[in-house]
Amino acid sequence: MEAADAVVIGSGPNGLVAANLLADHGWDVAVLEAQPEPGGAVRSDEDVHPGFVHDTFSSFYPLAAVSPTIRALGLERFGLEWEQAPAVLGTPFLSGDWALMHRRAEDTAAALDALQPGDGEAWLELCSGWDSIGADVIGALLTPFPPLRSGARALTRLPRAGGLGFVQMLLSPLQSMAGQRFRGRAARMLLAGNAAHADIPVDATGSTVMAWVLAMIGQDLGYPVPRGGAGRLSSALVARLTSRGGRLLVGTRATRVVVRAGRAVGVEVAGGGLVTARRAVLADVSAPSLYGRLVGEEHLPDRLLRRMRAFEWDPGTVKVDWALSGPVPWASSPATAPGTVHIAESIDEIRTSGAQIAAGAVPAAPFLLAGQMATSDPSRAPAGCESFWAYTHVPQHTTSDAGDGGITGTWDHDDLQRMADRVQARVEAYAPGFGARVLARRVLGPRELEARDENLVGGALGGGTANLHQQLVFRPVPGLGRAETPVARLYLASSSAHPGGGVHGACGSNAARAAMAHDRLSRVTAPLRRREHRT
Repeated sequence: MEAADAVVIGSGPNGLVAANLLADHGWDVAVLEAQPEPGGAVRSDEDVHPGFVHDTFSSFYPLAAVSPTIRALGLERFGLEWEQAPAVLGTPFLSGDWALMHRRAEDTAAALDALQPGDGEAWLELCSGWDSIGADVIGALLTPFPPLRSGARALTRLPRAGGLGFVQMLLSPLQSMAGQRFRGRAARMLLAGNAAHADIPVDATGSTVMAWVLAMIGQDLGYPVPRGGAGRLSSALVARLTSRGGRLLVGTRATRVVVRAGRAVGVEVAGGGLVTARRAVLADVSAPSLYGRLVGEEHLPDRLLRRMRAFEWDPGTVKVDWALSGPVPWASSPATAPGTVHIAESIDEIRTSGAQIAAGAVPAAPFLLAGQMATSDPSRAPAGCESFWAYTHVPQHTTSDAGDGGITGTWDHDDLQRMADRVQARVEAYAPGFGARVLARRVLGPRELEARDENLVGGALGGGTANLHQQLVFRPVPGLGRAETPVARLYLASSSAHPGGGVHGACGSNAARAAMAHDRLSRVTAPLRRREHRT
């Protein structure tokens, strides 16, 4: 039987961030990982084709670049090196034009002005708002709710960002906001593609916040990638943890959180072992997995169990990886090559695709989020070649196919190949001859993604929907909104907790800080409890 001050279930970025922060404060930490390697959804491999590195899940890390928690870890001292593509982001159009986000805001503005006079100035106005208040917005988003300190600073700086007009802009649906501020589609699509990273409809409140934050981070810091593959980020987190005495136990599946007298005291693992937790258990697992599976229903309040039955997942995902014998043969080469590529002709097309998914239909013309990884990091492919991927969302529960009707939603081999063909045809429309450069192709559907990371239930990437009804104090269910759980010394450290999906480490950081705060409080009050017991 092993023992540790803290047992962390799951070695995704949130779990590893939590473990590092606890180890920094002298805690003995054991991390349990069911998979044979650490990293959760931050991993890479060479399984597609020899000599090509593909990220298994996520690839670009703007939220890691802006996260105060991850930046403070100093992972560069543990082997992490960041790379950037020549341009941050691009959207090709069938007309041959490109919407491009360059590394400098002034260059982005000039390119937008060349397509639609006046849009460059409007873009710089958005950037000015970010310069005034962006750091405080990030602080408010990534800290436990309510964000008193960052929120107060943001309020004092709000007049410089535009006051109530700025607030109104953020609360507007992205489709309305972009249409009012920009006359050309290029600027609109730089925002809309970023809004589509989450499952908030572009015509719903909340979509502008997502679009503005991701676009402005990209304009300020770029969309960096780890040199050598996403797995290098996880490797750096592991190296930092072990340098501080932390332990990582891979191939060790947690089967039950042991609860005694209302407190988490350890974790049972497959095979019958027990890892005792002297001070806390932190779970980097989905909320549905924690409440009712790892923690028995007898230890949970009825109200929580009732509310968890209404927990809503974000859509599933189909991801296609290609090894290409040359660069993507775009019909019209962009002025500067972007790493991230969004494929859609208009906001209306993104809205239609999202609406079809929400209605249970596989989209006919899916919005694609794609990555040119050798463009971003030349080590990802042999010289002159490209390591390319694209993913699109699909319904969690498919009722129909808005395309040719051939996809059933069972996501077996035939479904995946049909969907991959649809995705590839979408790419080929913008890059004629793409198929002729394909050396190898891999398709990861909802089942494959979940098999590689159990938190990606049905291929959901965000730990639950990002819509407002399941954010802030409503995440994962109304009344929580923090890492604490109804079981003492047990903390939810995954993206099912506030602030949700993305590789920012905030969910793990919030859980670690909550565990340390409660531990300090218990140590202060322990003598008082013993005195009361004696009397």
